[in-house]
Amino acid sequence: MPKLTVDGIEVEVPQGATVLQACEAAGKEIPRFCYHERLSIAGNCRMCLVEVKPGPPKPQASCALPAADGQEVFTESDMTKKAREGVMEFLLINHPLDCPICDQGGECDLQDQALMYGRGTSRYDENKRAVTEKYMGPIIKTVMTRCIHCTRCVRFAEEVAGVEEIGAVGRGENMQITTYLEKTTTSELSGNVIDLCPVGALTSKPYAFRSRPWETVKTNAIDVMDALGSNVVYHARGPQILRVNPRVNDDVNEEWVSDKGRYGPLGLMKRRLDKPYVRQNGKLRAASWEEAFAAIKAGLSGLSGEQIGAIAGDLVDVESMAALKDLVTALGSSRHECRQDGAKIGGEVASPRGGYLFNTGIAPLETADVVLLVGANVRWEAPLVNTRLRKAVRKGGAKVFAIGPEIDLTYAADWIGEELSTLSKLPKAALEALKKAERPAIIVGQGALSRADGAAVLAAAEALANDIGAISGEWNGFNILHTAAARVGGLDLGFTTPGGIEALAGEAAAGKLKALFLHGADELDPVPFKDLFTIYIGHHGDRGVGHADVILPAASFAEKNGTWVNMEGRVQHSFRAVYPPGDAREDWAILRALSDVLGKTLPYDTYEELRDRIAKDWPHLAVPGLSAPSWSALGISGAGAIGADPLRYPIGDYYLTNPVARASEVMQECAEVILRDEHRVLEAAE
Repeated sequence: MPKLTVDGIEVEVPQGATVLQACEAAGKEIPRFCYHERLSIAGNCRMCLVEVKPGPPKPQASCALPAADGQEVFTESDMTKKAREGVMEFLLINHPLDCPICDQGGECDLQDQALMYGRGTSRYDENKRAVTEKYMGPIIKTVMTRCIHCTRCVRFAEEVAGVEEIGAVGRGENMQITTYLEKTTTSELSGNVIDLCPVGALTSKPYAFRSRPWETVKTNAIDVMDALGSNVVYHARGPQILRVNPRVNDDVNEEWVSDKGRYGPLGLMKRRLDKPYVRQNGKLRAASWEEAFAAIKAGLSGLSGEQIGAIAGDLVDVESMAALKDLVTALGSSRHECRQDGAKIGGEVASPRGGYLFNTGIAPLETADVVLLVGANVRWEAPLVNTRLRKAVRKGGAKVFAIGPEIDLTYAADWIGEELSTLSKLPKAALEALKKAERPAIIVGQGALSRADGAAVLAAAEALANDIGAISGEWNGFNILHTAAARVGGLDLGFTTPGGIEALAGEAAAGKLKALFLHGADELDPVPFKDLFTIYIGHHGDRGVGHADVILPAASFAEKNGTWVNMEGRVQHSFRAVYPPGDAREDWAILRALSDVLGKTLPYDTYEELRDRIAKDWPHLAVPGLSAPSWSALGISGAGAIGADPLRYPIGDYYLTNPVARASEVMQECAEVILRDEHRVLEAAE
């Protein structure tokens, strides 16, 4: 490992480290625009110049210079200072004086570094250049006259997102960054270029002119638009979430967030339920909480416990599900279900916790050498898991095999058939590759598990994992890819019933089920339950309220503290960023108050007492972090054979997968514009 001195401080850095990284190890701040820790080195901006001895008597770009034994680096010498001032002067030659009207103002790298490292005056008095604006879709606002050609956005699109739609045309001063044909960027991660841009060239179009960064209240939270559990920050002013930015967590989302996680929460204040409703004579009318509770009591009167059921949706926190389970249990029912898509996991299908987790882990997936995807569109179901797979392919040389309809995953994959029965009779090349692999991984998607033969698919995947040695020592290559943020938490709580959603639908048809709690359940088919007395608890008037007899307005995920468990079993806490509108209340508080009216008072009066109650029965849910379970056989019996039905991926439109995203105008526009552009490309090809 090379040893060198930085301003007289001796540091030792790993082989292959750059001088810039050595300077940071010595506690020195090096200005930069083009360099980014997660992107390849470009060496475009020259802002990171330092003086290095031995070497040529001129400043050198520290981001592209390898650290070597015996180097002496000077970050504060007169040569370095003069060089940085010169570079900054060149960058500002054509940069417009837009700071008072630029959305990047207050968090702009160019502003900060011009203050710290620039000259006090400019010697340039010629006309500045101007660049025509580019169109990149509903998410990215462009003012390309501000662009300094750092190419961060270009490298991100190519290296991380895997959708090479952003690039440069022209040379020298005439170079321009564009999407070539100026069409909408189609990557599910395109919003990250807004965070990467060190100037105001690429900013958030929905956030334009809404507020300054110092005017908002920042709250740490968890993205619930998918099951990854990305760490985010909500920026709120008054009652509204104005924007969502990622937080750095190398174990989960690194420093990226999906476009749905970034702009889906903008739909929180649209189509909101802000008061209780009661159905009378076939029509809903606004009511007080007392009237709503009285209607529920009357609707449940005379029913036995097993005539009452409960279904939890995909955006429900652990505390709310625990309270609902306690209430229906107190009423004498065991009919509670969180798998509204009918997935054959958890409960009686696979009781060990490892049977429904992404056991490999999100970050360790980068080290897998052979991967088999079973009915999983990873790009749409978990975009940031897809980036880990892409990294495994690009940097680790991993081989990916896939079963399902062929799609663009942004990396090379060998498609070995569309029928899931292929899982039991893999081609020789795929089977040998999996057996020879040191770190094989099998990823089973919800599209494969939500079918009638989902248990057979799960059993076949377990048999294959055992056959290829995917579970050994510290490596567990058996993975379930979830799409719902609430799913693993619900399975941990045992919020399941034998037979799942199909059993509840059958009991409703047979007249055995008379009443149903729908707890934010908006993705299930409501027709089998339309004749039941239905109590809907949720925050958006979406699909679940169509046949509801009583509607109780609840707080959304951004309006309460809550616990979330991601697909790998990582327990994380989210905090309240804004308050719920109108008469809406936190879910657990609604259920606690209702339990009083029903004469089944729940044994907790505060959120802290509810957390203590959860910790008592499910201690792993009380401790933030990852608690990987020990592996044991799933014990799936009577699974039957895998059917010949064609596989369908669970997500048909990436941008409109839950009621909050469907209420977001940005997500609606993305769905419309990207679909329109795809049709236009297909028509041009024809």
